[in-house]
Amino acid sequence: MTQRLDAAKVAPELYRTISALEQHVHANIDPTLDELIKLRSSMINGCTFCIDMHSADALKAGETTARLFGLGAWHEAPFYTAKERAALALTDEVTRLGPNGVSDEVWNGVRAEFEEREVAYLVARIGVINLWNRLAIAFQSTPLSAARA
Repeated sequence: MTQRLDAAKVAPELYRTISALEQHVHANIDPTLDELIKLRSSMINGCTFCIDMHSADALKAGETTARLFGLGAWHEAPFYTAKERAALALTDEVTRLGPNGVSDEVWNGVRAEFEEREVAYLVARIGVINLWNRLAIAFQSTPLSAARA
């Protein structure tokens, strides 16, 4: 697979704007939870570039391999707190946004664990990673590990 387009080169103002939003959202979410959300959403979307990047970032930040590999079946894995489970459930529903949106069950679970401001940033986090996923998938972005190999 060959990369189709490098948005940072051909549309630097677009890339800078999305990156600024990324940095703002990242600064307002717990770093561990942020990486779990980015990786889970990227797995759902099948974004190789983002899976590669966010798994490497999470490992560098001290995340365990069990928790990273467990994201594929987080519903059954014993590695996550109630707060993380609520955020992962929200990640699944917002990433797969169906005709009925986010269920009351998931929404109420998130509201039980997070303040309103935190929920706003969680939904923004999920939206931003979905945007990055869609760009990387459409452009067939080369994973950083493959580019270094």
